[in-house]
Amino acid sequence: MWATLLIFTGIITSTILATASSSWLLAWVNLELNTLTILPVISKTKHPRATEAATKYFLTQATASCLLLLAGTSNAWLTGTWDITQTSNKFTSTMMLIALTMKIGTVPTHFWLPEVLQGSTMMTALLISTWQKIAPMSLLFLLSNHAQPALALILGLLSATFGGWGGMNQTQLRKMMAYSSIANMGWTIVVLAQEPKASMINLFTYILITTPMFLLMALTSTKTLQNMTTMWSTSPLGTTTLALLLLSTAGLPPLTGFLPKLIIMNELVSQNLTPLAMTMMMTSLLSLTFYLRTTYLTTLLNSPGSTTSTTKWRQNTSYNKTMILTPPATISTPTMPTWMP
Repeated sequence: MWATLLIFTGIITSTILATASSSWLLAWVNLELNTLTILPVISKTKHPRATEAATKYFLTQATASCLLLLAGTSNAWLTGTWDITQTSNKFTSTMMLIALTMKIGTVPTHFWLPEVLQGSTMMTALLISTWQKIAPMSLLFLLSNHAQPALALILGLLSATFGGWGGMNQTQLRKMMAYSSIANMGWTIVVLAQEPKASMINLFTYILITTPMFLLMALTSTKTLQNMTTMWSTSPLGTTTLALLLLSTAGLPPLTGFLPKLIIMNELVSQNLTPLAMTMMMTSLLSLTFYLRTTYLTTLLNSPGSTTSTTKWRQNTSYNKTMILTPPATISTPTMPTWMP
């Protein structure tokens, strides 16, 4: 118990300190602390896949941290300061952008994310998909004034495209959510240089929607698309909520997930990047494909009658755990109509 408390205190503290850092050296130290404290959480399950996931996560994050330290050292050598806001050199700002995008899992350094999430438990996958992205994205927000716009646009477009393609042929929900995260990070990065506030809106909206989705999957022990087809028989309300959350994540209006995409599209058009905005819109259809497939399996494929087979759904659902889902799930779906005229 004390070890668990110490680990999660380290995760929370390192993220807060990295977010509040004004020096690249202090930010690097806290990112390293954040990586080391989450490794026991990933490898806690006594399974080879968990050990493999922890190893892949460590190697990727260590590589990104080394690149970040190299960029910070080079910037300190050129400018004489470790201040994050003084990263004016194009070479160092480009290296820092690549290092931080590697930490959040964007193309072309995205290959670790699906494997790590698949080897982790559902709650650990939730932690990696949401909380672990806050510190790198906060540093990217501070770096946005010096980020190369062309590189950010390319990384965002590639991430949105490959995230949609990768999720189409997945049957494991954790891998599907990993590719969804990659696609969402593409939408976040694509306007980082032009409008960083829109990027942060997109990130926190994604966290708000993804959190109850993972909690519902963990509560009902749903891990594959086959599990989704039998979910209705024991949790109709949870199934309906999960379907709405999936559609909201896909960016289907008038749900909440459409709001940040609308803001980003408006910003791209105002920057005379209409072809890129149209391309991003087309890539969102790829993500919409597997979200609609999952929603179809969840709500429309089976009748709402009770199943006659002996399944894993013959279990008692904790009322307290269900109540935890109510506030975030409620906020995650109906926000969009309030923004419409």
